[in-house]
Amino acid sequence: MNPSIRSKLEQVSERFEEITALLAEPEVQGDQNRFRSLSQEYSQLDPVVGCYNRYRELEQEIESTREMLEDPEIADLAKDELEQAEQRRSELEPELQLLLIPPDPNDERNIFLEIRAGTGGSEAALFAGDLHRMYSRFAELQGWTVEIISESLGEQGGYKEVVSRISGRNVYSKLKFESGTHRVQRVPETESQGRIHTSACTVAILAEAEDIDHVDINTNDLRIDTYRASGAGGQHVNKTDSAVRITHLPSGIVVECQDERSQHKNKARAMSLLQAKLLSSAQQEQTSEQAKARKLQVGSGDRSERIRTYNFPQNRLTDHRINLTLYKLDEIIQGDLTQVVNPLVQEHQAEQLTSLASGEF
Repeated sequence: MNPSIRSKLEQVSERFEEITALLAEPEVQGDQNRFRSLSQEYSQLDPVVGCYNRYRELEQEIESTREMLEDPEIADLAKDELEQAEQRRSELEPELQLLLIPPDPNDERNIFLEIRAGTGGSEAALFAGDLHRMYSRFAELQGWTVEIISESLGEQGGYKEVVSRISGRNVYSKLKFESGTHRVQRVPETESQGRIHTSACTVAILAEAEDIDHVDINTNDLRIDTYRASGAGGQHVNKTDSAVRITHLPSGIVVECQDERSQHKNKARAMSLLQAKLLSSAQQEQTSEQAKARKLQVGSGDRSERIRTYNFPQNRLTDHRINLTLYKLDEIIQGDLTQVVNPLVQEHQAEQLTSLASGEF
């Protein structure tokens, strides 16, 4: 095992013993906030320490079995036992390393998914619609819920812009690598010469802020406008100023919601989206230096980077960050995104383990 990783594991074990002792103290038990905080840390470290204890037991077993090799009468039996113990240790080591990776605090959160048509005009808007359907179908397969917060329809279909809220279990953990520029190559239906056109859309994934996150929003910094919503909803939508647009003046961030018939509900949704954007912006500032050094630019929301190409004539999807190429675009665009999501997660874990081994964590 890498010495740096072993050192980390020893530190975790010592901290775990310290927390165990603290939780037994009456003074700590009487302080609800401190007791809750230590209990959460305990539950996070417990599986790491449990796995490390099994690993150390295997090391002791291997050491004692090696000593048995010196006895000719049991050498053959000891050799077999040694091979089995070393096999179990080799299987346990990667599991232990993954447990040591600090969890992303946003992984279990719901998200706001923003898709905007970029270069390519009407074809980009159609592609934005394709992306929204792809993510919606993937969400359905995961048992998640998708709600459209706001939308601006394209002239020939699709979306100029669409913002959705996706809620469910571990949504952010699976979709957090989708932020960036998505490029499409295909022959538009209006193309009479059969030429392939290239268009692009930007995708942004924003973790939904929770009540425990403190994001100061001064009401004096907000401009709130109401207007009549357009699109589906019947006559009621067109007769009342139920849609809400909120502008955060210091940052220039603009959010809007026209999905609900109630102005009050639309305002609440828009404020939730604004809070998520401000939280994301604050987190980006904190992690900007780390993001520059990471190939995946996790959490950076960098929309100028082309992260993926969808080539319809070749039925090919390429993720440029990890050099992943799949000739299964027809399956992926229908929502089978797991075969793209999993390699991205694995690559990120590999990068974290590299940092861990080099002592950068």
